[in-house]
Amino acid sequence: MAGSRHRAKREGDGVSQSRQTTLAGANDAAPSAVLTDRESGGTVELPVLEGTMGPPVIDIRSLYAGTGKFSYDPGYTATGSCKSKITYIDGEQGVLLHRGYPIDELAEQSDFLEVSYLLLHGELPNAAERDRFVNTITKHTMVHEQINYLYRGFRRDSHPMAVMIGVVGALAAFYHDTTDIDDAKQRMIASHRLIAKMPTFAAMAYKYSIGQPFVYPRNDLTYAENFLHMMFAVPCEDYQINPIHARAMDRLLILHADHEQNASTSTVRLAGSSGANPYACIAAGIATLWGPAHGGANEAVLQMLEEIGTVESISTFIGRAKDKDDPFRLMGFGHRVYKNYDPRATVMRETCHEVLDDLGLSDELLKIAMELERIALEDKYFVERKLYPNVDFYSGLILQALGIPTHLFTVIFALARTVGWVAQWNEMIEDPEQKIGRPRQLYTGPAQRSFVPLSERA
Repeated sequence: MAGSRHRAKREGDGVSQSRQTTLAGANDAAPSAVLTDRESGGTVELPVLEGTMGPPVIDIRSLYAGTGKFSYDPGYTATGSCKSKITYIDGEQGVLLHRGYPIDELAEQSDFLEVSYLLLHGELPNAAERDRFVNTITKHTMVHEQINYLYRGFRRDSHPMAVMIGVVGALAAFYHDTTDIDDAKQRMIASHRLIAKMPTFAAMAYKYSIGQPFVYPRNDLTYAENFLHMMFAVPCEDYQINPIHARAMDRLLILHADHEQNASTSTVRLAGSSGANPYACIAAGIATLWGPAHGGANEAVLQMLEEIGTVESISTFIGRAKDKDDPFRLMGFGHRVYKNYDPRATVMRETCHEVLDDLGLSDELLKIAMELERIALEDKYFVERKLYPNVDFYSGLILQALGIPTHLFTVIFALARTVGWVAQWNEMIEDPEQKIGRPRQLYTGPAQRSFVPLSERA
């Protein structure tokens, strides 16, 4: 392909014997760390890189060349896989910034397409830039008419995430003009198309599952309004968009737009590092998001609240959650990154109350959720373990109140996260240091052995 830096390089075959090493620590005179091999006495000096915010990182790219060994980090929990200017998270302090802007300020004062522009371009747009961007996205919301036939190939009871993976992956067959990843203009057009068409695809998946006709997008509606219209309008009725519901949907999209190097985003970057087209990369992200440990958490929260059933039953389930031998777990509390209150949860909580108050609902599930939150913020067990409510705790309640079926929750997540994926994908393509992703392993299988003929095997 055109971009030589996407070509795979020959990989080494050998792995050295393990020897004990120690990290000597950072040198104050120069930003570096020295790794000492205790057996050989050899050392390798590793640069220490400083970001704008966050802890310094030890650059281990020369580790194998200097020591003959790799690092071992299952789950990459202590490994920086890339440089990025898009999103910053401080899990200890409960901070989430997009291009330096706090997530709560963006959710309260901005809208989803403005945040999308920020993620893609690095700065908030001026009035003219915003108008052009909104117009571009709006004009791309229509999908190719032949895509309708793709939906007919799925069973009516197919999970909508399976449908989304198939349809998004198929876009490369419809838009050949945006598959040259070394062309910045083509990359941006592909990004616009993905952001614009994802709500249409999501609504079509829902309509197909219930046997209703597809509703075409409207250019006179906002991004969130358009999605709700395509979801719930029917030809025989005049669908009126509730502004409180539209604003709630817009906030939910903002709060899920990007979240640094999570599993699905890392997947998009890894797929993109091979030179794959953008539609294949985003389909890979959707597939990863489908996992219940990633995008399915808000659905699991609702299932948990329904299992608890009543406020009076909470104490029983709290006791079960504290019992390490009981398989029951409280969903929507704690986070892989946040060791403090999830900053997105505060906005979600306010939005949840706004929607339920507008609908006049005094939902039993909400009562259970509020009591669980109170306990989590006061109970010593939760406080010591920093098991604070996260964004998934409230988003499921909001989506249910808006009439979104539970099996579509993760699709909404994918819709919102698409802008983060394409922003991260573009940044990865433009990074001259980026190579094709190729993690190594700690091999624990049999050592080399000779083949045994079938007649000699016991």
